[in-house]
Amino acid sequence: MEHKIKVRNPRTGAIDYFITPPTEAEITQQCENLRQAQIDWQQLDIHQRIGVLQTWKKAIISEKDTLVHALVEDTGRIRESVMEVDGVISSLERWCKLAPDLCFTEEKNTAIPFIQIKSQLVPYSLVGVISPWNFPLLLSLIDAIPALLAGCAVLIKPSEITPRFIQPLVKTIQSIPQLNQILGCIEGAGETGKTIIKNIDAICFTGSVLTGKKVAEAAAKRLIPAFLELGGKDPAIVLESANLEQATSAILWGSVINAGQSCLSIERIYVAESIRDNFVNQLVQKASQLSLNYPDIKSGEIGPIISAKQATIIAEHLLDATEKAAIFHCGGQVEELNGGFWCSPTVLTQVNHHMKIMTEETFGPVMPIMTFTSKEEAIKLANDSVYGLSAAVFADSQTEALEVAKQIEAGAISINDAALTALINEGEKNSFKCSGLGGSRMGAASMQRFFRKKALLTKTQAIVDPWWY
Repeated sequence: MEHKIKVRNPRTGAIDYFITPPTEAEITQQCENLRQAQIDWQQLDIHQRIGVLQTWKKAIISEKDTLVHALVEDTGRIRESVMEVDGVISSLERWCKLAPDLCFTEEKNTAIPFIQIKSQLVPYSLVGVISPWNFPLLLSLIDAIPALLAGCAVLIKPSEITPRFIQPLVKTIQSIPQLNQILGCIEGAGETGKTIIKNIDAICFTGSVLTGKKVAEAAAKRLIPAFLELGGKDPAIVLESANLEQATSAILWGSVINAGQSCLSIERIYVAESIRDNFVNQLVQKASQLSLNYPDIKSGEIGPIISAKQATIIAEHLLDATEKAAIFHCGGQVEELNGGFWCSPTVLTQVNHHMKIMTEETFGPVMPIMTFTSKEEAIKLANDSVYGLSAAVFADSQTEALEVAKQIEAGAISINDAALTALINEGEKNSFKCSGLGGSRMGAASMQRFFRKKALLTKTQAIVDPWWY
């Protein structure tokens, strides 16, 4: 295992931070400590656990400025960093309100009059969370919060690319002794993640398909559940009847928020041929008005590409499109400015499904546009992907949009809007195809994933069972 891991500053390219992963023995011991402490945590009633997390919420609020500053250093952008911390605070409040209704057990009769069933919800002792670099804080806690309320202990390993926020987060955890016993957050890279999976009872992973498959294989060997949210190549379909003013604004936001570094970003756009020119003109006009938040981090809307490796992938996709005769209307390249990597909003046409820009996850502020001549063709193009995370459909009538949306092979479809799953938490959804595995991390099911259900079958009458010998 590595002794020190170098961390790159996304705005300057400088190596200005280091993390030291724990040893395998240290991780194993921490997992054992968490598991032991979980026994008492599970025995608390839900309102007692809520009390602990409400105290944690106050600690996070008190450290908000420090957390935001660390996230800015991690990611090079401000607006989304503030949104992350506010999102975690809102998530804690929302789950504390929902949890009591999700922890109930029921007793009911069966088809056999003298047999009753009483249910019991048994939380997994220790849940592991391995989270990515694009929303470092938010995606570290999106699974951890409902797992804690369910009665689990949790161990989090954020991405080694964006680890600066870990120290202020751990400070908030350590300020609450009862929480500190059942929630851990450690630094490390792939080897640390492998060790965690060897020592936990369920794993939540957000990241690439390639790594996600390795996580799934490791979990399968141990017969523990794996909840995976992986890559996306989300399509947007713009039908002939769509309101183009709204469609272009929604798609632009859904494509370039966080510089396109989101698994639910719109990454390919299919537009009815009859409205193609108007759509492209409006989208290009709006995209051209956005600017990089460089050199002043407080200016502009588009932050840097956080991961140097991802910057290489984006550049590779743009070059592949260029070599295959795509037409660029704005943007079109990854720039290196003062050591950081940047990509202005990019709109391109004359693309097809032989290009990487239309088939592989780009993870950048890039909007490739194809046309279609029928709804059937649009649906076929949208479904021509190994991914199935989310999508968007635009039409004048909700009925028309829903007709198309119901045929798209993806877990969440925004109607006359884009990337709504970033804002709406109530809609339960599953990832389709290679975009993930396991239960929904949205809605009530998100918390229910962390319970095993036990049925207590009780004979209520002292009689001879008719099926006995």
